[in-house]
Amino acid sequence: MSVTGLSKKAIRYWYKTFRNNLPVKHVLLEAIIQLDEAYFGNFRGYALLMAKQKGTKKLAYKVFSEEPTKHDAVTFLKQYVKPGSIVCTDGFTIYAGIHKHHPVTHKVDIHKAWEYSNTSEIEGIFGNLRTFIRRMYHHITPETLEEIVSEFCFRFSHPEMYGNPWYYLTKSLHLVPSG
Repeated sequence: MSVTGLSKKAIRYWYKTFRNNLPVKHVLLEAIIQLDEAYFGNFRGYALLMAKQKGTKKLAYKVFSEEPTKHDAVTFLKQYVKPGSIVCTDGFTIYAGIHKHHPVTHKVDIHKAWEYSNTSEIEGIFGNLRTFIRRMYHHITPETLEEIVSEFCFRFSHPEMYGNPWYYLTKSLHLVPSG
């Protein structure tokens, strides 16, 4: 606000416009995938199911307005995870037996037993997401959670887009046919 002289309302409008114009690309994760859930608001509030392809910057996510179920986890796998992959999760019950519903190998970390080796990257992503929200927006509303997560995932997966404004514009703007 101090740099541009714009109001808080104007800044929020332009950030929302920016988020809504990020290129959308379907991601298919493969090889070793780390999958976990996070809750925003409280345990019964909004939930985020997110997966990360190990050793890469590829992320996939889905936001839920209630606690995700086993059906939600299986649907997520079918949509974002290539068959034959290894899926690493924590011991949450929605992941139990997911390999029976989608052809993947399932590995489990039991966090109560201090096991984090198979899910360390996705746990770190959630920490980065919460830091991003605190530093960039200070707080968010449930209505904006999905678009903020979308922005975070895009920034994480495509850091080159933020090197200079020209590169961002050439990748995000598309010609509209006239006639």
